[in-house]
Amino acid sequence: MAAEELETTLGLTFRNRQLLEQALVHRSSVNEQGWSPTDSYERMEYLGDAVLELVVSEDLYRRFPDLSEGALTKVRSGLVCRESLAQVARRLNLGDSLVLGKGEEATGGRLRDSTLAATFEALVAAVYLDRDFAEARRFVLRVMAEELDGSYRLGRPPENPKSSLQEHVQGQGLPAPRYQMVSSEGPDHEPVFTVEVLVAGQVIGVGVGSNKAGAERTAAEIALVRLTSEPGCGPSAEGPE
Repeated sequence: MAAEELETTLGLTFRNRQLLEQALVHRSSVNEQGWSPTDSYERMEYLGDAVLELVVSEDLYRRFPDLSEGALTKVRSGLVCRESLAQVARRLNLGDSLVLGKGEEATGGRLRDSTLAATFEALVAAVYLDRDFAEARRFVLRVMAEELDGSYRLGRPPENPKSSLQEHVQGQGLPAPRYQMVSSEGPDHEPVFTVEVLVAGQVIGVGVGSNKAGAERTAAEIALVRLTSEPGCGPSAEGPE
């Protein structure tokens, strides 16, 4: 995907498109081309990580005035972890725009959680450098709305979302959730699993993770958010129509 197409996907127009382009350059490509290490996204990843931490920390601080420091830190950790940021990157199709070396390409670099999360952090830095903190903040809150809303409505990530989901649906007279594998991609050393969770034959959440258990957990978290925050969402006790 060309930088211009990615701008359309992101809903942004960069004043300095070189910042966006650098945010997509993986170290493997720099090494193969003989460029300077600073030509990759790694320095931008460092800055973007700091911007993300501040944006999320400020938003949680304002939204949860009664939560303790420890509770706020726990919620933030769930939002800015590698798996969460990789999920956002996939939603933005950042993997399609990555500039990778041949070796990294061959071993599934476009699907790797660590690479996708780092690319998203670099992208946040690119927005910050191209505009300002206010614009970077708006961007982060917009593209992470699904993750942020989930944490806000639940108050904090459940310790065991699969158990919480089962209790919730069975409390409404529905059968226990069922999890099914949709796909397994990537190299053996860092696979990417996609799992659906169904209730009464209806898909109510889809999760992606570096292992099957993690993907099921994410699917359960997303399903909980839908069932507890969207009026009329989810199957009825009579089953699917």
